[in-house]
Amino acid sequence: KTQDGLLVKTHLGLDISTSCTGWSLIAVDDNQRVLNVKLGYIPLSKLKDPYDKAAAVRDSFDNLSNIAKELDSIYIEENLQAFRPGSSSAKTLVKLARFNGVVSYISEQIFFKKPEFLNVNHARKSLGIKIQREKVCGISTKQQVLDWVASLDFMEGYDWPVKTLKSGPRKGQEVVDPVCYDMADALVIALAGSKYDLNIS
Repeated sequence: KTQDGLLVKTHLGLDISTSCTGWSLIAVDDNQRVLNVKLGYIPLSKLKDPYDKAAAVRDSFDNLSNIAKELDSIYIEENLQAFRPGSSSAKTLVKLARFNGVVSYISEQIFFKKPEFLNVNHARKSLGIKIQREKVCGISTKQQVLDWVASLDFMEGYDWPVKTLKSGPRKGQEVVDPVCYDMADALVIALAGSKYDLNIS
């Protein structure tokens, strides 16, 4: 409970991918105010065997369970249900769906909570995130989501991971690490699942 006597619930949001799985752990009180946020990611791109990927996820969830000892809910971004022109194939969809199922099962086994699945578009809409087409605004969807997350009051001053470019015309320049997009997506899912109220925070 808070000092005001309000109950606090802890929610885990997951953005599952075979290359990088982002996670977000948030504590929200009865007034839907976010009191605490922890973000992270599980790097999986260097692991080729799906069993090794699953093992890495389990290890990360084991560590996370030490922080989130009393988890109230798990929200997972629903896997793709249809093709995306130029970016998906039947093989890719099956692969992602299979891994989504594996990670969902592992999360239930570790945290003892059945996960709920949220459509990413519905999640963004419920939070008032308005996504413009990249051809119109020149900014990718992932970057628009990250910009929205970074603009939240309780995310002010958050230390996002960065990396230094090693080649190309921008060599030596420090940029946002792509894992930030997975972390931001996971936070969006957690906030949408928790019914976070933008008008209060």
